[in-house]
Amino acid sequence: MRIVSLLPSATEIVCALGLGDELVGVTHECDWPPEVVGKPVLTRNALATAGASSREIHRRVADAVHGGSAIYELDEAALEAADADLILTQELCTVCAVGYREVNDAVRALEMSSTVISLEPTSVEGILNTISTVGAMADAEDAAVELVESLRARLGVIEAKAQERREGGFTGPRVVGLEWLDPPFAVGHWVPDQIRRAGGWDVLGQDGAPARPTTWDAVADVDPDLLLVMPCGYHLEETVADWRRTALPEWIGELSAIERGHLIALDGSSYFSRPGPRVVDGIEMLAEIFDPEAFRDISPPTGWTPIY
Repeated sequence: MRIVSLLPSATEIVCALGLGDELVGVTHECDWPPEVVGKPVLTRNALATAGASSREIHRRVADAVHGGSAIYELDEAALEAADADLILTQELCTVCAVGYREVNDAVRALEMSSTVISLEPTSVEGILNTISTVGAMADAEDAAVELVESLRARLGVIEAKAQERREGGFTGPRVVGLEWLDPPFAVGHWVPDQIRRAGGWDVLGQDGAPARPTTWDAVADVDPDLLLVMPCGYHLEETVADWRRTALPEWIGELSAIERGHLIALDGSSYFSRPGPRVVDGIEMLAEIFDPEAFRDISPPTGWTPIY
């Protein structure tokens, strides 16, 4: 089967199912697993945001959305050349990928016979279901069952230990997760679910809904035990750099979390922004951050760092 993935998360799912050799097209953002580098790239960023501040990126995206302009552009000639049997895309986030409607329109205009599937998970359980869907559509049902079972087993270990710790009197942290810094956005979709499964509780995020704007005053009002910084699409070094160049309130250092050294930068791109298998790595990472006495050495080695 010839597969085109127009989502980094779908690319990760396809490869985790052992179908990497069947990928004939990916996005300009697909960087995992390493073997996808060099595959034909079918998209590009229309906004040229490389090197821009988070405030400037937000402004350009907002202007594009309000003006009806494209944020990601599809290379229709490359799509036609890929001659895919299956195309994986989404309509969940209007600023994250080429949308389902645009892809469908292109497939019809090019008179292609490809099947286009929109992947729309909004929770950890939804992500596991997405893996099953891709497996079914790509004739890899057995591999999908095996992958989902292995991910569920890892989740079960974390959740059982977190429950045991609660029953023993341990209180999980109250958390604020930020998906964007300038302006600040509280996390949404599956990230509050990740935080809860790891033993914490996000006090500003909203399950199953898009990330929503918040304010630094709102963060101060809830006074979290931990402040998790995980900008969408940013790897760890980019997250740290973005925090340090963001214009923050003068009083930000007075937040209890920051005073206690509980300001944590995360690799948002790898473990929180992409609804694929590595969200479970993200949950394991959070469990170790929340309760290091119970969870040791289960985090990806470059997944997070305190910011001082």
